[in-house]
Amino acid sequence: MSVLKPAVVSREAAASPPESIVYVVDDEDAIRRGLSGLLESVGLSVKTFASSQDFMASPKQNAPSCLILDVRLRGENGLEFQEAMAHHGLRMPVVFITGHGDIEMSVKAMKAGAMDFLTKPFRDQDVLDAVSHALAKDRQRLCAERSIDSVRAAYASLTPREREVAGFVLAGLLNKQIAAEMNVSEVTVKMHRGQVMKKLSARSVPDLVGKLGALGIDSHTKYSQ
Repeated sequence: MSVLKPAVVSREAAASPPESIVYVVDDEDAIRRGLSGLLESVGLSVKTFASSQDFMASPKQNAPSCLILDVRLRGENGLEFQEAMAHHGLRMPVVFITGHGDIEMSVKAMKAGAMDFLTKPFRDQDVLDAVSHALAKDRQRLCAERSIDSVRAAYASLTPREREVAGFVLAGLLNKQIAAEMNVSEVTVKMHRGQVMKKLSARSVPDLVGKLGALGIDSHTKYSQ
């Protein structure tokens, strides 16, 4: 008897871009084939694995992704593998599936960051919804990381003088005060300040503070690339 049952395709899942990838780790071939067919039917790319070792050995693409992971794999524990993923820098959302789930197990999985916990036999719709939400969350994560990378690159392009001015701006000093601290003219300070705002695409001082704060930079921090 198939674990998967007919369902209506959710709009969010159907609208997922083709570059989204769903990884499936389950030691049951029937489950892997069923999930692969279901997810591919809504335009998702799917890669399946019989073990976490095979999954870890496979190259990962820099695209919105999620992992459908069986809690009880042969010779290993899915919950323990979820913890190991974090240590290896794998931050994609996890959707757990199990035929032996209980409340304690699901609570532990959710506390560890799992997106959902589905008990076999599950409905196709539940799988599609869980994957849809997981991919949406990963898109947000990737977008945030790319934004931070952009700010980091912009900060790295600042000259030593511009970084010094940025530090004084973060400390709340006015141009006149910064000029006195740096022993330069106020015009020079305005020029450097303008370059800082331009290079970091900051619309205002609060915007600048927020962007540099995302890098862990404040008025007392020396940032080095």
